[in-house]
Amino acid sequence: MAVLAATTGSALSAPAAAEGETPPGQVDFPTHCPAPQEAGLPPADGPTTARITVDNPAPQVGDTVTVTYQVVRTPAVNPVGGALPADVLTPTGRILLAGAQSGEVTVVGAKRNDPVPAGAALPAVTMTGTFTVTAPGETTLAPGGYTLHTSHLLDLDTTCTADAASPVPVSARLTATELPTANLRTVFLGAAQGGPGAKVKVTAAGFPPGAALTVAGRAGAAETADRVSATADELGTALVELPVTDKATTAVIAYEGGAWSARQGSGPAAYTVIDAAPPPPSATQKVTATVEPGVLGMTQTGEDITLGAVPYGDGGAAPGRIGTVTVTDARGGPAGWTLIGKVTDFTGPGGIRIPGASLSWTPRCAAAEGSRSVCTPGSAGVVGADGAVLASTPDAPLVGGTFTIDATVTLKVPPYTPPGAYTAVLTLTLS
Repeated sequence: MAVLAATTGSALSAPAAAEGETPPGQVDFPTHCPAPQEAGLPPADGPTTARITVDNPAPQVGDTVTVTYQVVRTPAVNPVGGALPADVLTPTGRILLAGAQSGEVTVVGAKRNDPVPAGAALPAVTMTGTFTVTAPGETTLAPGGYTLHTSHLLDLDTTCTADAASPVPVSARLTATELPTANLRTVFLGAAQGGPGAKVKVTAAGFPPGAALTVAGRAGAAETADRVSATADELGTALVELPVTDKATTAVIAYEGGAWSARQGSGPAAYTVIDAAPPPPSATQKVTATVEPGVLGMTQTGEDITLGAVPYGDGGAAPGRIGTVTVTDARGGPAGWTLIGKVTDFTGPGGIRIPGASLSWTPRCAAAEGSRSVCTPGSAGVVGADGAVLASTPDAPLVGGTFTIDATVTLKVPPYTPPGAYTAVLTLTLS
């Protein structure tokens, strides 16, 4: 288990398009902008030119996406009788979601503007907001209505709405994918060896509550005659005794359904049947040397991980590296192992959270000289609360060795995340 922390710092501005070039996604739509009643001005009708951008066009379900709504041109005019001074205009607006995910996103801009002469059009504004991706597939984003609030002499709101007779054009799109899930099912044995007929205490964990399970012996890839049935309790755990009578049994597995599979099974956990041989003839001596099986374990370097700082406003990637993990497999059986990591949400000042799904990693794994197993690093991608594989070794007739594992990590910090330290817990589980 390790503790991760990230820090945020200062400001962000949107990139500009080349002169004379229309930025991708820029659209026009007819709008109706009634002037505030106090202004005594007629309504302003005309096209609004707008553009929506997203910070991640290919998120996974559960990711937080930051959206930016730019009103490049508006028909709304200065609502006060004279000139409007600088930095008195605050914009708010809505972005319309459709497709795989529907709804609205509220966006807000800073109180920032150049002076506006009397009777002139109000200036361009930029607004930002965030939303959480809840469904896989393509989602479209279209500009909705917006309000331009001025706070000079009087507080006045100029609200612009889209013409209901004309569909608002799509300005941006994103395509979300499902978050991959890891098989967290495990099986533990009370003893790693015993004589023929010994009853082995078996704990199967990580299964769906109430699932019907089979606990069985295995010889290589085939099951032996040793088997019992069980039902997972409300915590997804089953405790059984498995009589091991088949001398060919070299491991124990647990699974749902009709047969073991990598998705619905756990194990194999190595087990050795020690057969007592008959006494040798009187004129001979039998010499036996026994290599005792050991255990599967791990150690890690340090418990704290400090990520790099990102500037307030910009957001971005906070980089870091986990403490090096050393896995030692001295069991001497046929079962490989899997090292899985899960991370909680990052909690900062005032309870502000950054989702754990914002943390991704790129694992690395190396086997020490003489190790029998090949160490495979997990895929680069999101860690999250559901867990991801950091490293693993496959089943084989005989496995074992010492393995060094680490990973670079990156936390995606949304723009305008309040400054401060954000802390989460990364838990590594070896099975």
